[in-house]
Amino acid sequence: MFGKKKTPPLNILILGLGGVGYYLAQRLAHEECAITVIEPDSKILSQANGQIDARLIKGSALDMSCWQEADAGKMQCLIAATNNDAVNMLSSVIADKFGIDRKIARVRRRDFGKEDSIITSEDLKIDLLINPEELAAQEIVRLIKLNSGNEIIDIAAGEIQLLAAEISAKSPFAHKKLKDIAREFNEFPFRVVAIARDIRTIIPSGDQELLPNDQVFIMAVKRDLPKLMKLTDVHLHRQQKVMILGGGLVGERVAELLEKNVKVTLIEADEDRADQLSYSLAHTEVLHGDGSNSNVLVAAGLLNVDTFIATTGENETNIMSCLLAKNLLRQKKEENPDLFEARTISLVTKEDYLVLAQTTGSNIALNKKVMAGNEILKFIRRSELLSVAHLHGFDAEVVELIASPKSPITKKPLSKLDPYYMDKLIIGAVLGEEGWRVAVGQTHIQENERVIVICPSMYLKDVRKLFMD
Repeated sequence: MFGKKKTPPLNILILGLGGVGYYLAQRLAHEECAITVIEPDSKILSQANGQIDARLIKGSALDMSCWQEADAGKMQCLIAATNNDAVNMLSSVIADKFGIDRKIARVRRRDFGKEDSIITSEDLKIDLLINPEELAAQEIVRLIKLNSGNEIIDIAAGEIQLLAAEISAKSPFAHKKLKDIAREFNEFPFRVVAIARDIRTIIPSGDQELLPNDQVFIMAVKRDLPKLMKLTDVHLHRQQKVMILGGGLVGERVAELLEKNVKVTLIEADEDRADQLSYSLAHTEVLHGDGSNSNVLVAAGLLNVDTFIATTGENETNIMSCLLAKNLLRQKKEENPDLFEARTISLVTKEDYLVLAQTTGSNIALNKKVMAGNEILKFIRRSELLSVAHLHGFDAEVVELIASPKSPITKKPLSKLDPYYMDKLIIGAVLGEEGWRVAVGQTHIQENERVIVICPSMYLKDVRKLFMD
């Protein structure tokens, strides 16, 4: 609109274009931030050139001439994401000297940065300390501790919940359009907000038909979750035994967090690493073997587990091992239908594989870069976004935000929203005077109301504009 003042872009300095740094540079550039990157590897810089809308500087994160070339004094945020913890921590101190207001550092070691650590985040001048492996491990443990084998995400302090479910051939939702499902099952309000099908994520309209093998996320208010679980045939089940494939940072940490309450078996392909883990994990059964071999999995006790978790450093190994485990477990359930259907969780480092993993052998696919990115994005955009969550295995985010006065979203009911947004977002729920309610076509969002929106990652900036005046 002519005459409207444009908000200046946020100036962000990123150190390191490894997995996390590269993902963040791409995502934040898409969020219309002004990105400057310092990276010593010319090959990585060559690959990034043309792929990321950023200013690229070749050099060391500890080279002051690089900081000066980056005009560090004008930066508003630092993200130190090199593969060296010490460099990232020292970079935060340097950034403080340059007057950079917000400092984010990726630190893998867990003995730095905590309130009870010898060196705290305050000592290091770090405003947000990010450990992608710890985030992934904590999320896996949260999923394990749920009473159901399916994923449940709490939004709005737990008042709104998202339930992950698979549409089977026998599901009452199979081969029905969402608008027909809403009419038929109207005892309580709920809404299908995302569908993973083949390698796609679909943000559905009312005319979208659900098909067998679709993975879906369904939104409902907390009090209606038991009814929704019954309707979708999701059963409560206490976790008794977990099998972990891969004893890297994530696998080891998951075992460490679970081993005193759940029977844990960990399979590690490297013999020396397996020996090391057998000493550090006193309550975990550590086995040396090839977890991609069905005989090894069965001999290790796969057919008796509640959850199989693949956390190796190889995407293909994790996806295919989950597919193998899923088929072996499904065969056992066919022999004994009364058995609980065990779940599989895979760690996937390549974003393009997330939906593929979710729709093949994995009930839940996690990506530590995406999780770290959401934590950082929530921190950077905290004045606009109350919360950000990722739908694991889907290319979609769940955001909670407030409708600004005179923002476009307040102008008309949802049914009359610009068709441009049709397949780009879903307004899931709104907080009114009577509490949270699931949004429908006639819902008219008022200024200052809190709203939950589901959208593909690439359209998050469109959501923000829709809610800003």
